[in-house]
Amino acid sequence: MTGPAHLQGIGFGYRPRAPYASDPARTRGRFQQEEESPTRTPFQRDRDRIIHSTAFRRLKHKTQVFIAHEGDHYRTRLTHSIEVAQIARALARALCCDEDLAEAVALVHDFGHTPFGHTGEEALNDKMARWGGFDHNAQSLRVVTRLERRYAEFDGLNLTWETLEGLVKHNGPLTDRNGNGIAGPVPHAISAYNELHDLELHRFAGLEAQCAAIADDIAYDAHDIDDGLRAGLLTIDMLREVGLPGRILRAVDERYPHLDPVRQGHELMRRQITLMVEDVIATARANIDALKPGSADDVRDCGRALVTFSAEMAKEEKELKAFLYKNLYRHPSVLEVRRRADRIVRDLFDAYFAEPREMPEGWREGLDRADDRIKARDVADFLAGMTDTYALKEHERLFDRTPDLR
Repeated sequence: MTGPAHLQGIGFGYRPRAPYASDPARTRGRFQQEEESPTRTPFQRDRDRIIHSTAFRRLKHKTQVFIAHEGDHYRTRLTHSIEVAQIARALARALCCDEDLAEAVALVHDFGHTPFGHTGEEALNDKMARWGGFDHNAQSLRVVTRLERRYAEFDGLNLTWETLEGLVKHNGPLTDRNGNGIAGPVPHAISAYNELHDLELHRFAGLEAQCAAIADDIAYDAHDIDDGLRAGLLTIDMLREVGLPGRILRAVDERYPHLDPVRQGHELMRRQITLMVEDVIATARANIDALKPGSADDVRDCGRALVTFSAEMAKEEKELKAFLYKNLYRHPSVLEVRRRADRIVRDLFDAYFAEPREMPEGWREGLDRADDRIKARDVADFLAGMTDTYALKEHERLFDRTPDLR
């Protein structure tokens, strides 16, 4: 199935597209065939469907690093996704790729995250261990192919092959050419869908998905610093001792010797994003020039990602991540809140599994007669879709005492 060739014209926001970019006029189509839009490309429609979905709205009250109750100005999954989309779109524009596809992958990449961030995912994965575990990337695929129920003719959002490929493989291939999982077994949700709609799990994703993947790294490297400074868990002086932020802060000090700490932090964040984006663009262009892919399929067959940091920036980025892991993600106050959030997720899973009738109408039907695997997966779907605030309210409804996450 191909997209509408007439949308390649200037009248629909056409930008020069490189031969290695994904072309919406030559999309591999949707699982459920639909009439094309006369005014939007298939990738624009994907982006719009993602933005109007229930899962997208729920990201507003899902944790990034800090639990939402800790303050209104910390990032949530929604604000993070918007920031990732802005960076992904800038990268795609510089590389003459399809900006709408890059934006769509960026906006959908966190749909499968549980309440309370990675804490919720780890708790749910442990609870689901007997039934294949829980993986947020696989859950994102379930959301957009099954759990969203907005259309009369199909479940999910019926996104294009390219957007689904980017969602599943934005961090690289999942299998080797023989179908063996590269980092362990492929999550069941992905392998089951792949049997129906081959996403070519052994190949790399197109450049647009690669732009979204590295934009995710750039965004949280900078913005977790910003949130850490706001929370008082990081200081400007601490950051002076870390390679990348340290050299940026020296330049800021030289130009603005009397700048207050709040503005120092903002200067650091924006300059760091700019440096990383410019590094990626230069490195990707060099990779493209060296390998000369002539099509999107050539990109998939390159055997490695083309949208990457330079060796020098990759080293600095790795050092920064190690710093953040030690001083922010593993800070005692963050770990204590995570411990309490973990208890909430585990309690809720046990309560719903023991008594499915505690779940709302539309989730509980037939589960009293279902086997444990089906029941557990349904409970996991329901729990994963919760916002932090809804999870807290449900825990307060079902239990006498609920941990304080403030």
